[in-house]
Amino acid sequence: MNFRTVRLGVLTLPGATALRVAARAAVAALTVSGIMTNGLAAEPAIRIGAPLPLTGALSPEGVKLQQGYELWKDTVNAAGGIAVGAVKRPIEIVYYDYQSVTPKAVQLAEKLATDDKVDFMFSPFGSGASKAASTVSERYGIPTLAPTASSSEVYDQGYKNLFGTFTANDTLSEPMADIVKARAPNVKRVAILARNDLYPLALGQEFEKSSKKRGLEIVYFEKYAINTLDHASALTEIKAAKPDWIIATGYINDMILIRKQMADLGIKAQIVTMINAPAYQEFIDATGPLADNVTSATWWHPAVRYESKDVFGSSVKYTEMFQKKFNALPDFTNATGSSVGVVLQMAIERAGTVDRDKVRETLVKGGFDTFFGPLSFNGVGQAISYVPPVFQIQNGKPVVIYPDVIKGGDLKLGVR
Repeated sequence: MNFRTVRLGVLTLPGATALRVAARAAVAALTVSGIMTNGLAAEPAIRIGAPLPLTGALSPEGVKLQQGYELWKDTVNAAGGIAVGAVKRPIEIVYYDYQSVTPKAVQLAEKLATDDKVDFMFSPFGSGASKAASTVSERYGIPTLAPTASSSEVYDQGYKNLFGTFTANDTLSEPMADIVKARAPNVKRVAILARNDLYPLALGQEFEKSSKKRGLEIVYFEKYAINTLDHASALTEIKAAKPDWIIATGYINDMILIRKQMADLGIKAQIVTMINAPAYQEFIDATGPLADNVTSATWWHPAVRYESKDVFGSSVKYTEMFQKKFNALPDFTNATGSSVGVVLQMAIERAGTVDRDKVRETLVKGGFDTFFGPLSFNGVGQAISYVPPVFQIQNGKPVVIYPDVIKGGDLKLGVR
């Protein structure tokens, strides 16, 4: 049977169901676009393009980003919209699913710029796709906020329209290496397994640099292909190398599989670090007791305590609002999705206009006090203004072990 489909935001629905939903959505779209509000003329919506990996291998991360966007959008629209001079304008986010395929993300960014004519853009997920799609926003002069691009290679193109809320990768590896050196003096041998993708590979390389800087020996460093479904061969080699510290980089599904296969092969180490999956409850749920003692680092955690001048007011209030909407604690991907929204909102409100050049100039100046942390950018557009937390799963719960101001415990060593 063939079904006719109707595209509605990120949903594709079959047959009559799609028609009914589309009909209801048409009325909603009029309100969001500013055509009518309670029967009265309203200001046009500010349109933001958001290509996301809502299906495919990166769909868990894509959905998390979308939740962050939606919480910000709904909160702002409930208050009347973004203040642009003397008026308030609602937010409309135009989503496309690029199915976890980077070339498709670039194609959809082009569509958002030319066909949908969005005012601003949020980057796709991850450093690789963000870098690829940034050529589009630069070509059309669209200020673009990157919620998940931490690799310096994203910002080395001399572009002026890209602004990322993640600090550089070494802000994760350096504190972790310091903690290991101070708390685990018997750790001498390091094994690194990195996904062959821009961000995970660059992060693995930063851990290699941080380890060598402290006199540790790298006994294994290998890459694994995107969509690898069996890591047994690489893990067997790691086991033979007898490392004291095992580091694995990649995304949620990668890390769940690696951690389970480590257990199957009887691989243990004093320290196991996995970036960034342990920050997600899904990792803990999927690996159960195997999650314990796994360390990680990330750019935001519900334990942080920032007061802010954005629509949320503080990290604590943000967490409460997210829990109310989604019945779950927010993680760093949810939070960074909301953070790009609040930064864009604050830049528009300071500029008093949606003129792209003036909003871009305001972003360059930085100084945004947000629930995610204080956000300012260096000369190439990457955040430089806050300290990411390091944590460890202990008894099934993430415990922050750095920095001291939000520390909830100390590093625990595993038994080899």
